Amino acid sequence: MNDLRRACDERQEWLVTRIAALARLESPSGDRVALTRCGNAIAALLADAGAEVRRVTHATAGDHLVATVGRGGRQVLVLGHFDTVWPVGTLVDMPVEIRDGRLYGPGTFDMKAGLVLSVLAASVAAPRLHDTQVRFVFTTDEEIGSATSRALIEAEARASAAVLVFEPALPGGGLKTARKGVGTYRLDVHGVSAHAGIAPDAGASAITELARQVLALSALQAPARGTTINAGLIAGGTRSNVVAEHAQAEIDVRVAAADEQARIEAAIAATSSSDPRVRLEWQGGFERPPLERGPHVRRLFELARRVGDALGVEVTDGATGGASDGNFTAALGVPTLDGLGAVGDGAHARHEHIVIASLADRAALAAGLMLAIDRGEM
Repeated sequence: MNDLRRACDERQEWLVTRIAALARLESPSGDRVALTRCGNAIAALLADAGAEVRRVTHATAGDHLVATVGRGGRQVLVLGHFDTVWPVGTLVDMPVEIRDGRLYGPGTFDMKAGLVLSVLAASVAAPRLHDTQVRFVFTTDEEIGSATSRALIEAEARASAAVLVFEPALPGGGLKTARKGVGTYRLDVHGVSAHAGIAPDAGASAITELARQVLALSALQAPARGTTINAGLIAGGTRSNVVAEHAQAEIDVRVAAADEQARIEAAIAATSSSDPRVRLEWQGGFERPPLERGPHVRRLFELARRVGDALGVEVTDGATGGASDGNFTAALGVPTLDGLGAVGDGAHARHEHIVIASLADRAALAAGLMLAIDRGEM
């Protein structure tokens, strides 16, 4: 294993240079021109590593990239995305720069560092793979729900022995063995307008009913089980002297377990108005199921921990409330390990950065994990 660490240590400058270059290619979700520019650079990076690259085109998102390194009957799927939450022009106030052993810049941590790490890991492992191919799926819509890439991800996962997700690590470098499922709902309430002073009883307030519904939803929460519900955006009414004819809310739901997802879905489906004159209209649903720490996930984590021990790298794990494309693959029962990307901080924040000194160890861990899967140790 020491040779893996040495090979990755020797490429640390390469890692930093490539990550910085990708971060300078701003690539916000939905901006096809920017995503194509960044995607071209990533495709070239993959090709330089010996990968066969193809593009999967969609009208409503940038091209997703699918690439393969190695040959064999077993497949390891590497997942990542190169869309970011930062609009073009962010670099003016948030430049890519190195300070105090950290590389700062939009998209460095979430998750362009992970993309470069995964390419290095596969290129280091490839000469030793006997019966395994590494399949990369790098997408352009993860930050906005993965609507155009989910089917591709799930199809590749079903053909894979394991899925390695190069999203950022937990604080301190921990891997992610549990993630919450995410649901986004919109509730439109249709009431009856009336003059609030002359004929209030002739009206049926959409705002009043919406308030009842939000309180009822709040009562469904089960924080001890990881279930939270947040009505984060509310609007309604036209004037203070008019009984509101319409009101709406956008609601975020997070669950840690599939049975909690089913409970919330059933409760929402069963909602009814307290006033027969008022109609409820629901839209949306769960975008991602929870990534649960089931036996298939624990088994892959334990393999990573053993690889880390052989490398002299401590490997820990934990849970997070955010979701990733790994939620899809774990829900299919495919062994999935998330958080293999960079150590750092500031996802979606102005202080976004990665810790340079950790990069080589992260790449070596991923390379060692690929080789252990190839040997059938999982």
